[in-house]
Amino acid sequence: VHSGEKPYACDVCSQKFADRATLRTHQRKHTGEKPYACYVCAQTFTQLSCLKSHSRIHTNETPFACTVCDKKFRHRSSLRLHERYHSGEKPYTCVVCAQKFVSASLLKVHQRGHTGEKPYACYACGGRFRQAQHLRRHERVHSGEKLFECDVCSRKFSESGDLKKHKRLHTGEK
Repeated sequence: VHSGEKPYACDVCSQKFADRATLRTHQRKHTGEKPYACYVCAQTFTQLSCLKSHSRIHTNETPFACTVCDKKFRHRSSLRLHERYHSGEKPYTCVVCAQKFVSASLLKVHQRGHTGEKPYACYACGGRFRQAQHLRRHERVHSGEKLFECDVCSRKFSESGDLKKHKRLHTGEK
C-alpha cells in the first residue's frame, strides 16, 4: 500500500494511480461523468467529497476555525490559506520580479501584469480584464445592477467605492 507503486494507468492521459478506485474517479474528468448531485440546487460533482464540501454553501456550515482569530471557513484549504496571512508565509514567488504570494492563484493574477494577459472579456463591449472579479464589476455598467445600498437614504450604487463616497455626504466627512 505504501510502496509508492502506481500500477493503474489512465488509458486517456497515462497518469498513474496506486489503486483502481482513484483511477476510476480520475477518469470522470475525461468522461464528464458527475454522479453526485446536490439535492438543493442540482449541481453535480465527480466525487462525493466535493458534493459534501459544496453542500456547506446551503447550510452555512463553517467547521474550520482559525486558532488565531477565530474566523471560520467552509473548507480546510481556505483555513490553511488564511493561516498564511497570520504566519507571513508566502511560498509562491514571481520569477520576473521576485514578489512573493500566499497562493498560486494570486501569483498567477500578478504575473498577468507582466505578460499583459487579460483572459476575461466583456460580453457587451469586448473590454478585457486580468481578473474575473474585475470583469463582473465592469459588467454592472452594462446591466445597471446596483448591489450597494446606502443605509441612510436607500440610494443604490454599482460600485462599493461610490457608496463610500456618497456616505460622506451624510456624515460630513471629507
